[in-house]
Amino acid sequence: MCRWLAYSGTPLLLDTILYKPAHSLIDQSLHSRLGVETTNGDGFGVGWYAQEKIDTPALLRDVGPAWNNRNLREIADHVRSPLFFAHIRASTGTAVQQSNCHPFRHGRWMWMHNGGITAFHLTRRELALRVDPALYSDIEGTTDSETMFYLAITLGLEQDPPGAVARMVGVVERIGRDHGVEFPLQMTIAVTDGERLWTFRYSTQGASRSLFFSTRVDTLRQLHPDIAFLREVSDDTRLIVSEPLADLPGAWNEIPESSYGVVQAGSDELYPFTPQPA
Repeated sequence: MCRWLAYSGTPLLLDTILYKPAHSLIDQSLHSRLGVETTNGDGFGVGWYAQEKIDTPALLRDVGPAWNNRNLREIADHVRSPLFFAHIRASTGTAVQQSNCHPFRHGRWMWMHNGGITAFHLTRRELALRVDPALYSDIEGTTDSETMFYLAITLGLEQDPPGAVARMVGVVERIGRDHGVEFPLQMTIAVTDGERLWTFRYSTQGASRSLFFSTRVDTLRQLHPDIAFLREVSDDTRLIVSEPLADLPGAWNEIPESSYGVVQAGSDELYPFTPQPA
């Protein structure tokens, strides 16, 4: 599987989150504690929005491991962003190639995923046929994750992200069961339009991969007044992570099974998640 993080809040250098924490995503690429695999070296990707322009996120993706990529190290010291995604990949069977590295982008939207569609080789054609023909040529890679993204766009992601993801899951599960797959889907997903961030934790079996959100910054300042980072960021700063980045008491909260959250200005929200028929 994979590991990922999503950041939203006070503009920061990518280095602050990607490299500096004790159990940073770069450390997880070699020493994951909660993932299916310890090593996640089948490529990586970072996507970010510039402070002045949110209509199109920038992407850096490569097929090598994140832990020794000089380009990633270089931009992390120079790129500052209020909202960015980072993903390290452990392939579940599809090719190790740049177009299969997360995050995926369509217009102003970005998407990344950990998990998989069980027996994707059996259902791939049928799922692809349900993607809007006008979008199909935009699919560059061969992963189940990118197919899920374009299915969600087809099913209304740009108007109703939670509803579109619920309908996408409904399609994947129905087609999977038509092919005799008992538990068709495993997923933790992050998706954003550059302003709001949605995150989903769900699996057909009810045993989803790990996913955590950070505690409110004002609460963390009271718990840890000596940490300078907490004095530098706004109260609405949030991190969503596959694994906690540091062993900081009170800093991390597990996202409940079968739920989704919305990170946005003013207040964050957490709701139950249930697949819907498309």
